[in-house]
Amino acid sequence: MKKILHSYLQTARAAAVWKLDGLSEYDIRRPLVQSGTNLLGIVKHLTCVELGYFGPVFGRPMGQPNLWFEDDVEFNDGLFVRADESRDDITGNYRRACETSDATIDALDLETAGSVPWWGDYPVTLHHVLVHVIAETYRHVGHSDFARELIDGSIGYAADDSNLPEHDSAWWRAYHDRVEDEARRASS
Repeated sequence: MKKILHSYLQTARAAAVWKLDGLSEYDIRRPLVQSGTNLLGIVKHLTCVELGYFGPVFGRPMGQPNLWFEDDVEFNDGLFVRADESRDDITGNYRRACETSDATIDALDLETAGSVPWWGDYPVTLHHVLVHVIAETYRHVGHSDFARELIDGSIGYAADDSNLPEHDSAWWRAYHDRVEDEARRASS
């Protein structure tokens, strides 16, 4: 069970980083929606998730700071990417956080108890936290799917596997138009 859950998490992590591939600095940082969400900010946020849930929840050191626990952090700093923060720094921090999280996942049994202070007195296990982080990671990878498609039309969760039927751009354009037509018909 743990091996299966871990592999789902690893797939989502890889997709989050892959969404940055081949894009300019501007494109990975620019907000595409009103909330300011951007591809590099999502990776930065996922670093905080990894550092927050697989370290202190189980009393294990993570080896790097987590913005969630800094005193002078403003709301949403975990998603905000400053101009002086490089893509390599953010993805490197994410990879290191994931490696440290992997050590926690490997070292502990699924039934190992932990405590998530921001959840209150609710009892948790590694199993529960692992499922939570998988859901959180895939949720944000879903955001990345939309962002990346808006930027350059790339879809899917890996460079070599879109996980969608293979069709040319004409087919997708016709499909899009069909969906649009149905939406208009339903609203009239």
